[in-house]
Amino acid sequence: MQWSLLRPVGLVPAALVLTTIAASAEGGKSAGPSEFLLVAQIVLLIGVGRGLGEIMQRIGQPSVMGELLAGIILGPSLFGWIWPEAQHAIFPKTPEQKAMIDGIAQFGILLLLLLTGMETDLKLVRRVGRAAIAISIAGILVPFAFGFALGEFLPDALLPDPHARLVASLFMGTALSISSVKIVAVVVREMNFMRRNVGQIIVATAVIDDTIGWIIIAVIFSLASHGTLDIASVAKAMLGTFAFLAVSFTIGRRLVFQLIRWANDNLVSAAAVITVILLLMSVMAMITHLIGVHTVLGAFVAGILVGESPILTRQIDERLRGLISSFFMPVFFGLAGLSADLSVLRDPNLLMLTGLLVVIASVGKFGGAFVGGTLGGLNARESLALASGMNARGSTEVIIATIGLSIGVLSQNLFTMIVTMAILTTMAMPPMLRAALAKLPVNEEEKERLEREEFEKRGFIANLERPLLAVDESANATFAAHVAGVIAGMRGLPITVLHIGERTREQDKSEGESHEAVVKKAAATVSANGGGEAGSVDVVTRTRRAELGETIADEARKGFDLLVVGIDKVAAAKDRFDRKIEAIAAEFEGPLAIVVAKGRHLKQPVPDALNILVPVSGSGVSKRGAEVAVALAQAGSGSLRVIYVTTTRDKGAQRGTSRGLSQETGILKDTSDLAARYDVDITTTLRVNRAPETAILREIDTTDVDLVVMGVDRIQAEHLSFGSVAAAVLRQSKVSVLLVSSGEARQAPAEKA
Repeated sequence: MQWSLLRPVGLVPAALVLTTIAASAEGGKSAGPSEFLLVAQIVLLIGVGRGLGEIMQRIGQPSVMGELLAGIILGPSLFGWIWPEAQHAIFPKTPEQKAMIDGIAQFGILLLLLLTGMETDLKLVRRVGRAAIAISIAGILVPFAFGFALGEFLPDALLPDPHARLVASLFMGTALSISSVKIVAVVVREMNFMRRNVGQIIVATAVIDDTIGWIIIAVIFSLASHGTLDIASVAKAMLGTFAFLAVSFTIGRRLVFQLIRWANDNLVSAAAVITVILLLMSVMAMITHLIGVHTVLGAFVAGILVGESPILTRQIDERLRGLISSFFMPVFFGLAGLSADLSVLRDPNLLMLTGLLVVIASVGKFGGAFVGGTLGGLNARESLALASGMNARGSTEVIIATIGLSIGVLSQNLFTMIVTMAILTTMAMPPMLRAALAKLPVNEEEKERLEREEFEKRGFIANLERPLLAVDESANATFAAHVAGVIAGMRGLPITVLHIGERTREQDKSEGESHEAVVKKAAATVSANGGGEAGSVDVVTRTRRAELGETIADEARKGFDLLVVGIDKVAAAKDRFDRKIEAIAAEFEGPLAIVVAKGRHLKQPVPDALNILVPVSGSGVSKRGAEVAVALAQAGSGSLRVIYVTTTRDKGAQRGTSRGLSQETGILKDTSDLAARYDVDITTTLRVNRAPETAILREIDTTDVDLVVMGVDRIQAEHLSFGSVAAAVLRQSKVSVLLVSSGEARQAPAEKA
């Protein structure tokens, strides 16, 4: 294990020697900028940075520390001190050559802020908003005051422009006051504390810190660009910033969602959504530059809006993160390390000032966060954990220091001091936070919330992101639109209505508007009953423009995770589904919800209430059906009945004892617990020694239910099949049926004797 850890380090000298020889040969050919040197620099920064990052992660440190240390090793601090000629050959100081790698790093800053914004959970901030805001304000004001005071007393020799001390002091205050939300979130997540109360407050506070910090940095940038305290320019920058934020989080939020959705649904080129995201980031960065603040604010806000898009698929998210983490992060942080010359700390005065900076930064942030936690209602242990977590500067500090160096607010020595402080505080944070979190007990209220969230995490409805509704012009289609609208309205999910009927364009448009209205009305009803997160859902209508199978296949690739089907003819003769249903199921691999309107729902396809019956068996698909039934019952008025049927084919059922029925009563209790979590009243029924389909049909005939919801498995067969029980209920039921199927077909069970 030790050899595997040291192997990447052992390869560094060999890589440096080979690169130096090649760089020297290349440098002798041309005095201008060299593409070879650019590639060599990138190779070294990525190779050494990722290798050290791997080692850092294995010893419990964030990988960004390895990437930063790689730059320090390759820079004047070590490599340049041991072999200065080689270091200058690979990383020459010529403006033209330096500009090539700096251009990549500057774009890397924007991408890093995009990634930081994507990791910003505004829902988390809203959930613990009051405490987090109070803690964040106290946690910013105290270290900001310390940093500003330090900036006022710094020697003139450390300032690039002693006459602009105010700007430098403001910058120092900001640099010392904000934390690295990325580092904080990683450690809290590794400790499995992300869902604990204190973990959520720590991350939410870091998010607010970051947001406020980037706004302040943007304003300071405007101040620095004018050189003096110009009230008019600062006011303009602040007003422009607030206007930008206001537009971004209102109109911009919806615009970003629509653009991502349009790219995902209409563009067929590779990585189309990533291209749109990068363009959005660049445009917003340019807008903030035009209003007089730094481009990082635009990139950060773009990341927040992109991260909130409800149809950002996991694959797209991982691709974008992979590009940034594997290429731009090691290049940017490596260059930051290259710019930090730790050899200057051999000067006792600078070393003492650096130590003072670390102490002031740590005491200020730790003390401010601890006081803020106490004022925010946390106990001493929770405040200690909060203060430990907030003291990490990490990547955020390095980005800020790099900006300060690039705009002339920081000198080279001051930049080195800040980077050193960032490294020391970040490396100290993980063990301190782990020790503080390990001692925190779980109270009853928190335990109940964690159990509820863990249950929802495994659930079906809670993990839906994007349903698709396939309908024609029938009454069944209208009822299916109502059901889909209720499901979408539970969490404010965007939904696409796909018309698969063979109709004219004018009829399609008219019917599309009708179904859209049904979906929106159902979602609004959910909100009015207090069951949903949003009063309206975003609905897009599409029409069939090709063969049915081709149309479904084309839609399926867009990332839908549930297909609700409502067409006029569902069943055919001999317990077979209609060919249209089979064609749809063949092209959609995810879960299906097949709606069959009967009885009163044919006359009133948009009912005021649903009286639901759900059969349960304890299987995974049965639980999925029960969850959908509970969600439908929670969203509207009506009733919910649960039936479990045990037959002589079931183990132990023939004994007829309380012990023999323990499994059955346990399954009914699980469903009752599910309903209780959503505040839904249910009636449970246990039927013994009956065929399931007979018991279900008997329950329909003797109660006032008008909808049967069944979780069913797809059975591997020559045609679409959900088993004999579902087929019998579908054929003989006098009330509407909703079949909620699994995504993959399974082997049919062997017949029992």
